Amino acid sequence: MPRLQSHEELDVYKLAFEASMEIFEITKHFPKAETYALTDQIRRSSRSVCSNIAEAWRKRRYEAAFIHKLNDAEAEAAETQTWLEFALECNYSNEDQTIKLRQKYDFIIGKTVNMITNPTPWILPKPKG
Repeated sequence: MPRLQSHEELDVYKLAFEASMEIFEITKHFPKAETYALTDQIRRSSRSVCSNIAEAWRKRRYEAAFIHKLNDAEAEAAETQTWLEFALECNYSNEDQTIKLRQKYDFIIGKTVNMITNPTPWILPKPKG
């Protein structure tokens, strides 16, 4: 398997970015009254999943820092799932959209947890010297 050169090549990053963009499209139709509440919160948390994965990738020289940022990504994914539930209960999104996105975030959380529990393949080797 060729060595990845960028966080953008990670399947978990690609999936998180795709899910975040889906959320962006859905939230365009949320009521104006939610602009600084639910709309802002769900967009921020979904985007934060991606940014934390990117940060983890750049910090992979240090296992603890790598794991810490992945933990943040996992937490943001769970937060996004919570906001999705609010959107559904407020009738801002439909059940099919919500189920599909929650499943995507379950998968993102699973992939992130796998990287957290087995970080060795991702960590950069220590420089000789």
